[in-house]
Amino acid sequence: MAQRYLMILTGLIIGIIIGFIVGYIAISIIMPPTIPMATPTTVTITTPIIYKPSEKIRAAWIYVGPVEDFGWTYMHDVGRRVVANLFKDWLETTYMESISKEKTAAAIDQLIKQGYNVIFTTSFDHMDPTYDKAHEYPDVMFFHCSGYKRAPNMGTYFADLYQVYYLNGLMAGALTKTGKIGYIAAITIPEVIRHINAFAIGAIETGTLLNKNITVYVIEIGEWFNPDKARAAAKTLVDMGVDVLAFTEDSTATVEFAETMYKQGKEVYVFSHYSPMYEYGPNSVVSGQLVRWEVIYSDILTKIKAGIYSPNNLENVDYWYLLNTGAVDLGAHIYPNGSVMYINPKFVNVLKTINVKDIVTGETISVYDLVMRRYQVMKEAPLLQSLQGTALTHLYESLTTIPVETKHIVSQIVAASFDPFTGPLTGYCIADYGSRFCSGKSVGSVVDIAKGERLTHNDLWTMDWFIKGVVYQGKM
Repeated sequence: MAQRYLMILTGLIIGIIIGFIVGYIAISIIMPPTIPMATPTTVTITTPIIYKPSEKIRAAWIYVGPVEDFGWTYMHDVGRRVVANLFKDWLETTYMESISKEKTAAAIDQLIKQGYNVIFTTSFDHMDPTYDKAHEYPDVMFFHCSGYKRAPNMGTYFADLYQVYYLNGLMAGALTKTGKIGYIAAITIPEVIRHINAFAIGAIETGTLLNKNITVYVIEIGEWFNPDKARAAAKTLVDMGVDVLAFTEDSTATVEFAETMYKQGKEVYVFSHYSPMYEYGPNSVVSGQLVRWEVIYSDILTKIKAGIYSPNNLENVDYWYLLNTGAVDLGAHIYPNGSVMYINPKFVNVLKTINVKDIVTGETISVYDLVMRRYQVMKEAPLLQSLQGTALTHLYESLTTIPVETKHIVSQIVAASFDPFTGPLTGYCIADYGSRFCSGKSVGSVVDIAKGERLTHNDLWTMDWFIKGVVYQGKM
């Protein structure tokens, strides 16, 4: 009996255990175990701001000099007038003239209050206030001429004349009778130093080939626009025996002085600056430099209108346009039909009778033909323009060719095959603007550029040395 009871109790316990196990398994299947929940986090998704250009672009220009200076400011305003008429369906323009560095910030404030959304400031002196205002007005687009400071809503641009000054120099060296050439410089920043050197390189090239001892004397007047100082500097140089003049000053004063000298029986050759000044000195102007700012302004404004440029992508926009772009040209007069007088007809035959040996080819040709040959070579660089609009691609601009290495095309031209700033060149430091030649060195330190070495964009942009043969006479 006891044994039977024990068997029943054992079976009951076993059944309870089996039931518990089966129940646990069933519950586990029906109700899976609870998993601890992670602490929730907030994810922020930023939608990119899509820039949409205004239906009407309202662009304003700030000029350092008077519109009628017939120099730098005059040609900027010609550029403004061209684009204003070309894009009149969607572009409205205005300008403020004779704005100094100190007045720039207030001028920008005024224009923005009037609703202008694109601001062009056109002098090196305007750079710092423009940069400051670009940060203050992040939705406005700024473009500064001749500077190097940029921001997401501020680009830079320049049309440089050094190649044209070199061509003018070739003619100056051929025409001078005394070997003494004068240059009236507004302010000796790298831009002006670059132009003086290019002019001197050209003059020394032809002068040397004609057995002349060429010296270029420089007087700095300390202002961009001061006709009285320019005239006084011209007189000082001529009194020293100079018979050829070039200049960087935004008036016709130097040209008019040379014409007065001619009428008094003394021939002084002169090269006009920026504008077509032939009419102010028809007996004295040999040639000059011309600028077409509208080439750059039309490119900028169409890219704004198309939405390519916006207030958040201008940091690497940096135009550096040369002869190949059409933004600059050789010449002293523009005819009513728009064609250019490259060289005053009075001097064409004279230059055709002076023969020299081309230092590149060894061929004997006239100075006139040499000038036009160099002009054509420096214009022929079709790939170069695609590199001249951004700060990121300037380092490629001094490459003459790029290899292709196909059966029929071995290489393609990048830069022009000739550039005046190609060694051998010798000079001396006059300042420290950060060039690799004069940075950290004392004034007067020797600059030597090896044969065949072509200066880069940065070398040109930071130029702080004079070529041998240039003599600085001081500041007025």
